[in-house]
Amino acid sequence: MKIGLVLPNLPAYSETFFRNKILGLQQNGHEVILFVNSKPQNSNYLNCKIVRAPKLSGNKLHVAIGSLTQTLKAVFVHPKKSLSLYKLNRKDGISLKENLKNIIANQFLLTEQLDWLHFGFGTMALGRENIARVIGAKMAVSFRGFDYYVYPLKNKNCYASLFSKEVKYHVLSNAMKEGLIRQGILKENIVKITPAIDIELFEKTATPNNKTIQLTTISRLHSIKGLDYILEALSKLKNEGIKFEYTIIGDGIEKERLLFAAYQLGIKENVNFVGKLPHTEVKEELNKTDIYLQYSIQEGFCNAVLEAQAMGLLCIVSDAEGLSENVLDNQTGWVVEKRKPELLAQKIKEVMLLSSPERESIRTNATRRVQHEFNLAKQQQEFLEFYNL
Repeated sequence: MKIGLVLPNLPAYSETFFRNKILGLQQNGHEVILFVNSKPQNSNYLNCKIVRAPKLSGNKLHVAIGSLTQTLKAVFVHPKKSLSLYKLNRKDGISLKENLKNIIANQFLLTEQLDWLHFGFGTMALGRENIARVIGAKMAVSFRGFDYYVYPLKNKNCYASLFSKEVKYHVLSNAMKEGLIRQGILKENIVKITPAIDIELFEKTATPNNKTIQLTTISRLHSIKGLDYILEALSKLKNEGIKFEYTIIGDGIEKERLLFAAYQLGIKENVNFVGKLPHTEVKEELNKTDIYLQYSIQEGFCNAVLEAQAMGLLCIVSDAEGLSENVLDNQTGWVVEKRKPELLAQKIKEVMLLSSPERESIRTNATRRVQHEFNLAKQQQEFLEFYNL
């Protein structure tokens, strides 16, 4: 088959999810074509044909030239497809002006004959709900945490048109699947394929022997990640005389607010905001960690939690969407009700008091489950089945 994958940018060499999917399809004889907004100079590691979207923003002269070029393509290169797209968009109630803009902006998606056109994020399909039909391809859409849970909060009914089309959906968790079913999507059109990790890169490490408890979170500094609740929980531990160091790996718009929160809560000296780190340094931090925390308000699934479990860390997570499927409560880690810092503080204390055999049992269960359920080979096979069903 020939499968077109629409992404904002080319997946970086270190981005396991898309690279593994592409490699699995190629190894099984399928051709993958990537449609992206920008193309870096070095893309040989993907071994794919890459089609770049026209640049229709920024310098006015460049925009004018780009718009004229795409208009000429619509008229002389893809006239039938452009007319078909125009008619389908009109049926969906798109105005004449927006319709013409839509046709110009999406000419690059009309260049190939495909079996599947797969939008790698739900938001990438917005305004493009009719493209697959125009080129004679089946349509697929992947939903992840932000585009499914967060984006619609500010953009009401943004997926109404999408949900009215014939689409096959890929989701990360059962919670997302159930949400789509409530939206009226047939369950046979929804397939759960969880993230996966390269097990060999996250082998189990020796158990840390820290005098001061070491806690770590890998996260964007965003309100949906629940970091303020973690800080509040840790302030309770400090008030009880418990010694700890908490490292937050990641950056984001909430950094200043979180720094001030740590100061107000009296734990500024106990919290390290280290920013984004290379993968090797992330592993070094995890090697020093006793307990890994992911106390998000919303979370599609979270690769970082899989990586932490694979390395044998004790993981405490919230019950936000995919996290309660990522970690099995009291089996491979612990799941705590979100927005309850007092409960989180209590759970951290309980974990600290576990005996060595109890800790080792959780670690072993977690490591084995990740190796069996969340490996790259299994994910590749699931995507092959996704397109062949």
